[in-house]
Amino acid sequence: MAEIINLRTVKKQAARKAARAKGDENAAKSGLTKAERALQQARAEKTARDHAAHERERE
Repeated sequence: MAEIINLRTVKKQAARKAARAKGDENAAKSGLTKAERALQQARAEKTARDHAAHERERE
């Protein structure tokens, strides 16, 4: 005999799989990796520090 399956569950699993694939595609297209985000943040912080170091003191 064939195994009994719940079609509703199968449809939900297929929808989750499709959504995950689309999300992965979008992330690869326009997203940054965690390391790239950390590097970008570190560069922004260094730029801000360098800029603050060159400010003149106000009297």
